[in-house]
Amino acid sequence: MTVEPTTEGTTNGAGSIGFTWMLKARCRGAEPTEFFPSDGTGVISAQHICDGCPVRAECLEYALEHQIEHGVWGGASERERRRILRRRRGAVTTGATATP
Repeated sequence: MTVEPTTEGTTNGAGSIGFTWMLKARCRGAEPTEFFPSDGTGVISAQHICDGCPVRAECLEYALEHQIEHGVWGGASERERRRILRRRRGAVTTGATATP
């Protein structure tokens, strides 16, 4: 399934990141297989494409919000995204139980 970017606003009205950022991505037009590598070398190669991308943060946030488990998104590998999500869950838990 291919996700087509829209020219609408950056959110879909429900607080989710929309697809407009995809229009500005450095990877636009690249082969999808470049971002779904089977080895560490492929991950590094994909991350080089992400370096300097003007929408890297939006891409990463999209993958985190939608819990995308495979591929390189926003310059982060699957393992790196899992770490980010664990840290965020820990921060929310810690923040909820902390006393001022």
